[in-house]
Amino acid sequence: MGEEKSRLLSQIPAVHLLAERLAQARPGLPTVFYSRAARRLAQELRAEILAGKKVHLDEEEVWARAQALLTEEARPHLRPVINATGVVVHTNLGRSPLAPEALEEILAVARGYSNLEYRLAQGERGSRYEHVRGLLRDLTGAEEALVVNNNAAAVLITLNTLAAGKEVIVSRGELVEIGGSFRMPEVMAWAGCRLKEVGTTNRTHLKDFEEAIGEETALLMKVHKSNYAILGFTKEVSGAELVALGKKYGIPVVEDLGSGCLVDFSRYGLRKEPTVQEIVRTGVDVITFSGDKLLGGPQAGIIVGSRELVERIRKNPLNRALRIDKMTLAGLEATLRLYLEEKIAVEKIPTLRFILTPAFQVKKAAQKLTRALRKAALPGFAFEVVPTVCRTGGGALPLADLPSFAVAVTAADFSPEELHQALRTGEPPVVGRIEGDRYLLEVRTLFPEEYPLIVQAFKRLSHGRS
Repeated sequence: MGEEKSRLLSQIPAVHLLAERLAQARPGLPTVFYSRAARRLAQELRAEILAGKKVHLDEEEVWARAQALLTEEARPHLRPVINATGVVVHTNLGRSPLAPEALEEILAVARGYSNLEYRLAQGERGSRYEHVRGLLRDLTGAEEALVVNNNAAAVLITLNTLAAGKEVIVSRGELVEIGGSFRMPEVMAWAGCRLKEVGTTNRTHLKDFEEAIGEETALLMKVHKSNYAILGFTKEVSGAELVALGKKYGIPVVEDLGSGCLVDFSRYGLRKEPTVQEIVRTGVDVITFSGDKLLGGPQAGIIVGSRELVERIRKNPLNRALRIDKMTLAGLEATLRLYLEEKIAVEKIPTLRFILTPAFQVKKAAQKLTRALRKAALPGFAFEVVPTVCRTGGGALPLADLPSFAVAVTAADFSPEELHQALRTGEPPVVGRIEGDRYLLEVRTLFPEEYPLIVQAFKRLSHGRS
């Protein structure tokens, strides 16, 4: 090792002294954050010196790096992100953002005690499901309702309760795989029932179901293809047809809607998506769907249908392992209350608002953001409003194009990939997308209050390269 490297290594601040200085500068944090930041800085400086890199060890620069590392250590791992991807129900970015009313209810319930399982009027123990059962019955028209922690859990407990040890008949074209490689046949296996698939990938007839019915048949099942579509020479059996067949043989029908919807999107010019209310009216015995996709609420799996069957599901011991907590219940109840008047739901639930905002309004928003970015006078950056197409995401409305507008960004000192990297690793993280050779900020999925944060993010980039 050369003399210069030895000299530089000897100048690295002592970890314990640096940790003490950080604690004095930013008191109130757990002690481990100060020691981690100090240790990381010492390790980084040592590695840079040994690698022969040019290292500045003046006090001001070392102190700035130490403070930056402390900020990184103290920052929560799960934190807010600005979604400029144009994917409304973005699974990787937390799916549906909640309405202000839902956030307020969650905070109110979480900050103290609540009547989670207590009937205030009677002064006796109650059920946590009572807080949303009535709302779900009123909104869907179903006899009974139950909520568990996600839709996979809803399907699992339904199949386990009604078909453990027996057969469930499903069309081969509906054996879907959802996010994270969870497949319907695997869910059935974990539920303890046997899959009996009928028909072909693209065509399944009612006679296929009828011919497959035997002494071991416990359920007829329909799975909504919410995350893909089969086009061309196709045939599928409707829920109503299965209901009639089920009644003929005394076999219940279960339908997994995946992404449950309480609003008819076709009334707003989008592709028709079956609503929960419509499926209930067909007479399907049990329906399962998500609370955090098109519904726009917190993560939840909702089960509605026949009073007798849903009550059997509720009594399954597995339900205790899958039940939802008080914060989920608070957010879900507040979201469902908005649906009591569709106009209010469309205005206040972000997921619905983002999906249903007309393209001309998105264009105005893109123009507003562009003006703000140009006003910031950022050297080396150019901003332009361009037409795009957005997606619903979350395994819902796979064929629905959402005509939209984005702000296309070009930068003299950044490639699109470098810009993508720099913005998503900033604070707050801004996640856009790359299309061709352009970096895009999709405006459809932005909240207006995020515009100033985006401008600040570009200012930091501009100053960092100046």
